[in-house]
Amino acid sequence: MQYRIDLTNDEVPTKWYNINADLPVELPAPKNSEGKDQIATLPQIFVNECLNQEFSTERYIKIPNEVRELYQRLGRPTPLCRARGLEEKLNTPAKIYYKREDTSPTGSHKLNSAIAQAYYAKKEGIERITTETGAGQWGTALSLAASMMGIDCTVYMVRVSYDQKPFRKTIMELYDGQVHASPSENTEVGRKVLAENPDTPGSLGIAISEAVEDALTDDKVKYTLGSVLNHVILHQTVIGQEIKVQLEKVEEEPDTMIACVGGGSNFGGSLFPFLKDKIQGNSDSEFIAVEPSACPTLTHGEYRYDFGDNIGFTPLLKMFTLGHDFVAPSVHAGGLRYHGMNTQVSLLKNEGYINPVTVHQRDVFEAGKLFAMCEGVIPAPETNHAIKVAIDEAKKCKETGEEKTIVVNFSGHGLMDFKGYASYMDGTMENSK
Repeated sequence: MQYRIDLTNDEVPTKWYNINADLPVELPAPKNSEGKDQIATLPQIFVNECLNQEFSTERYIKIPNEVRELYQRLGRPTPLCRARGLEEKLNTPAKIYYKREDTSPTGSHKLNSAIAQAYYAKKEGIERITTETGAGQWGTALSLAASMMGIDCTVYMVRVSYDQKPFRKTIMELYDGQVHASPSENTEVGRKVLAENPDTPGSLGIAISEAVEDALTDDKVKYTLGSVLNHVILHQTVIGQEIKVQLEKVEEEPDTMIACVGGGSNFGGSLFPFLKDKIQGNSDSEFIAVEPSACPTLTHGEYRYDFGDNIGFTPLLKMFTLGHDFVAPSVHAGGLRYHGMNTQVSLLKNEGYINPVTVHQRDVFEAGKLFAMCEGVIPAPETNHAIKVAIDEAKKCKETGEEKTIVVNFSGHGLMDFKGYASYMDGTMENSK
């Protein structure tokens, strides 16, 4: 039996795939809010090459040799594994595959874009980069990438995750990142939020505003983002391109593809190369985006223009949103507590190509525990959302007898999330709404 499909270093993709070239309708452009010109400030905030990629309509963009070499050094390509233990436990005729992005040194898919953004920043002479982080996976990845490029990194970590996952801060500091709990006293944004609500758990929107404000203080400092924006998903498409080759090696076609979704990076990165086929009429696959019931952006948000941050430093983007001032309940899946959604993912959901579902917190930890028992790998709380729905889909196959092929993006490990697992197992975990 084949449990694991590996690729060689030479099979790491040489280009990123840009779905802007294949969207079924034109992507709505960013807009300024009334009386302001946020679009004009974008070059002051972002690395220039990342901005170019954000609005590019080229189907494929070459991965710089230096970036590809770091991908190879730090664990790409990643394995695609068959979850035979889980299949046997569920007694399902379905085949379940999971793409192991947890095997990177920082434990998640986030390194794919961190390396690229740090590389472009260094190339442009930037001396420090700033960012936000929810669960800490992005901040960890960017701290490592910045260290390897020889530039400084400042991370604003959402307060509730800063408290829930203290060793994420330790890892970032090991990589020479500077970490602040957000909201902080370091910025005007942070001081204002704390004055209004000293006990706030924080939010990704607030942390983004702090990181952007910090970046605007010096022309040698730029802001980087770990999800939401198009160029971030672009960098993550190495995942989906590798999955395509791996499935071809075992002569499989996916019936159902599943990923958790917060801002959209791991979802788009793993599924966009397959959604291309769906848009072009060459695929019958179903694409499921899984989000927490505590932050149901795609399922209950409005499709409209909104800010990506709390304060409004950024332009208005057409996306599914719960409102830029939304503060999600303090569920353990910190990477999924974002008020908005990537514009490309939002458009594809609005056009009917993506099926979003919500799941409750205790249910996803139950799924994560079952997966760990069957496969030996402990998933991140975010990843548990995708696993929960994969289990549900496999159970449906048991009822119908269908031999579907289910593919899950295993976006990260849960080895920094034992507080959440402990609260689930001792019965003190609150369920999300």
